[in-house]
Amino acid sequence: MNPTMPAAAGARPLGWGRWFYVSMAVVCALVAWIGFSFTFWAPIARGTFNSPPVVGVHAALFFAWTILFIVQTTLAARHRIDVHRALGLVGISLATAMLFLGLMVATGNVKHWLGTPSEGAARVQAIVPVAAITTFAGLFGAAIANIRRPEWHKRFMLLATIALLPPAVARYLFVAFAHAPPGMRPGLTPPPATGVLFVPAFIADLLVIAPLVFDWRTRARPHPAYLWGGGAMLIVQLLRAPISATPAWRWITDWLLKFIG
Repeated sequence: MNPTMPAAAGARPLGWGRWFYVSMAVVCALVAWIGFSFTFWAPIARGTFNSPPVVGVHAALFFAWTILFIVQTTLAARHRIDVHRALGLVGISLATAMLFLGLMVATGNVKHWLGTPSEGAARVQAIVPVAAITTFAGLFGAAIANIRRPEWHKRFMLLATIALLPPAVARYLFVAFAHAPPGMRPGLTPPPATGVLFVPAFIADLLVIAPLVFDWRTRARPHPAYLWGGGAMLIVQLLRAPISATPAWRWITDWLLKFIG
């Protein structure tokens, strides 16, 4: 919503409103950077990072996304839409690479445990990153489809970025409760109890509260993008547990191992 336009009936106009999405982009970046500092940046600094090169490339791309998201929201807030749209092509290329690298890393984690007693749990665990990256791709696609509708576009982009954060949130829990040695990360240690796998996504979902409150103050109601996009994201999260225990999911992991792993 442009803060120079009249607010919806019952809403309270906010002069700083155009910077709200910049603030949310910074918050998302901090959640990701701090979370992954435990299992990526700090181990690299200590020389104890214990993962294949593809994991490092995957991490670099995801961190690049958080920086690009801050840049893009800042450009939009400064009304530099020409530059914002030009960088959009970079965003499309980056998001495409993130999708494929995310699937490769998720599949690599399954391959790591093949033939061990933890193979079944690793296949179940794989649904967490696969669901996160495919949800991101779907929401990103919705944002691109609504590129000429800025109010929809920016909200779908924010939801897409929040959809990426559960793995970062999982790192906080991993460090707090797993007591893993330096250099370890989720996927290299035995898979946790199934129920624990799905907690980080619901914690990350709490970030959606802020934009909902912001909409209530500026529009007097949540934007439909949050209802459709956020609703779809929540449905995917709720379906992960039952789907992960089905033969169909085992077939999907076999397919990923064959074509992507």
